[in-house]
Amino acid sequence: MLSVVIPLYNKADTVERAVRSVLAQTVQDFELIVVNNGSSDGGEAVVAQIDDPRIRLLHQDNQGVSMARNRGVAEAHGEWVAFLDADDEWRPTFLETTNQLCSKYPFVDVCATAYQRCNAAGILSNIHLLNIPSDKDFVMNNYFEVAATSDPPFCSISVMVKKSALQFIGGFPEGVHQGEDLLTWARLAANFKIAYCRKPQSIFYTGETSSMGKPKRIPADDDPVGKGLEEIYQAHPDLKGIQQYIAHWHKMRASIYLRLSGCSRQCRNEIRISRHWHKNKKLFYYHILSYIPYLLRMKLINHN
Repeated sequence: MLSVVIPLYNKADTVERAVRSVLAQTVQDFELIVVNNGSSDGGEAVVAQIDDPRIRLLHQDNQGVSMARNRGVAEAHGEWVAFLDADDEWRPTFLETTNQLCSKYPFVDVCATAYQRCNAAGILSNIHLLNIPSDKDFVMNNYFEVAATSDPPFCSISVMVKKSALQFIGGFPEGVHQGEDLLTWARLAANFKIAYCRKPQSIFYTGETSSMGKPKRIPADDDPVGKGLEEIYQAHPDLKGIQQYIAHWHKMRASIYLRLSGCSRQCRNEIRISRHWHKNKKLFYYHILSYIPYLLRMKLINHN
């Protein structure tokens, strides 16, 4: 048996879709743990009315998605734990695919698949991956190189992990509200082997984009993810692509600051840090944009 964890916070409109996608799996030997993380919209009642003995509904105050996932892992009875967010869904063969990876590569502790994005118009798009073999499935020995040059190769809805591996890295980082999953995958990739399937097995619903390209989240000033990535580098300096990946993280932060009014100084600081780890020609473009008045800058960004 394996365990499935769904953190739930105010997703009453979509959580049934997520739960039903788990119950519809071609592999049926699982438990489903839904952690109600202080919802106020009745989402937990939606789950409670679904009649299936494999569902366990837990309740806690709203303490962030990492705390909810860690609670689910702590309560899990399975050796392997898979995750699904309450507003996303799995293809019916997700668990079958990850189980096949486990059987084919018994030495791995992480099994992951590609995924698709679905925008507000209902249009599906595949992720784009570079620096990977053409095989249908393989062991990803260069996670950081792939993640630094591509879309994220997997996310919280497309991965199954050994419970012992999650416990070894300390679980999902609590108190981190942006990039907590990226840091988790990085810590796993630094310490364990990853088996990967190129065929998408889950759907990530991106929802509406913010107006004028403005980001929905403001980066944390103390940047716990960046600090965590540097700790990985200090412990594993020979990891292929790790410096490029750290630079990529700071480039992403620079991109966000670039689209926030009054944050040009923070943008240039992220550019400086990114350049320290790895040179990227796009940073020169970001640097120029950071000196352009905000409204004109946004017009240029949106035009491109």
